[in-house]
Amino acid sequence: MSLHVIVEADGGSRGNPGPAGFGAVVKEAATGEILLERYDSAGVTTNNVAEYSGLIAGLRAAAELNATRVDVRMDSKLVVEQMSGRWQIKNAGLRPLAAEAATLVGKFDEVTFDWIPRERNKDADALANRAMDEAAGKAPRTGQPLPSEKAPATPKSWAPPALENATRIALVRHGSTPMTAQGRYSGRGDVPLTDEGEAQAMAAAGRVAGIFPEVAAVLSSPLSRCVRTAEHIAAQVGGVPVTVMDDLIECDFGAWEGRTFAEVQERWPAEMSAWLGSTSVAPPGGESFQAVAKRVRGAMATVLSAYPGKAVVVVSHVSPIKLILRDALAAGDAFLHRLYLDAAGVSTMDVWPDGNIAVRTVNETAHLR
Repeated sequence: MSLHVIVEADGGSRGNPGPAGFGAVVKEAATGEILLERYDSAGVTTNNVAEYSGLIAGLRAAAELNATRVDVRMDSKLVVEQMSGRWQIKNAGLRPLAAEAATLVGKFDEVTFDWIPRERNKDADALANRAMDEAAGKAPRTGQPLPSEKAPATPKSWAPPALENATRIALVRHGSTPMTAQGRYSGRGDVPLTDEGEAQAMAAAGRVAGIFPEVAAVLSSPLSRCVRTAEHIAAQVGGVPVTVMDDLIECDFGAWEGRTFAEVQERWPAEMSAWLGSTSVAPPGGESFQAVAKRVRGAMATVLSAYPGKAVVVVSHVSPIKLILRDALAAGDAFLHRLYLDAAGVSTMDVWPDGNIAVRTVNETAHLR
């Protein structure tokens, strides 16, 4: 009989390196019922080693249950990207752990790896912190199944590494179009910038040039409003060519394309309510935010792999930029409907090789005044 499970895993270090612990929860995929839990001290080590230890513990527990299909969910982008084969494992200390995890993966018929915000990984995080707490006061437990009560999570200790190791990213929304001015849903329709939008794009270009003295790449959605904005930026940062990335395109709003919020709410009230309530719901004939998030995460993984330690400009639309910022801030889905992004607004973030992220600014608009 086949068994499909979800493994949620985490690890942390109080000091990085410092006293560390890991935790893992195995849940039945169909019901969400907790089947097994594991947690233990990892000694004195780094966050990344602890996170890999949590993954290994979770995979071992899934194997004990004779699971055939495993969906791994972790808030460590480093582990998820490395185990998915998209990032190289440059740290020699992590390679044996990754190899052990890969051996365990081979025991199952199918294994997937997905990044989730930390707030959705609370069960495993609580177990990792429980392991660290117990190690500080008494001998740690050694991987025995636990009852389902959870200890409160303690924030991981983290100080930003040297900035020169970070990939620095400017997220720029395109300038205004006729649809922007009228407050209409503008997804896949290829509308050009207005004269105001051209001026906004030039102002944003000046702002980006002031943030990053050198830019390795200017990446753009394929739609002309973004490409034109990107061209202004590229000209200001030293003539870097514009590279189009298809996955940076706006959400497909389907039947709502070109309509205002009021028009959609009047004609599709039930569909609008469902869409606002869940990122898995798509507009009629359109694309869900979950689908947008999946392709945008792939695009960002490509950016981080191609330009490590460099400065990069990403020119896109409201939905992709909001989703990137939501993930970077480990925010919930409500964030998507509470954040406002102006035309030609600029947001900045730094991403380190170990997966740590610092969002520095959101929707800067002083250059537009």
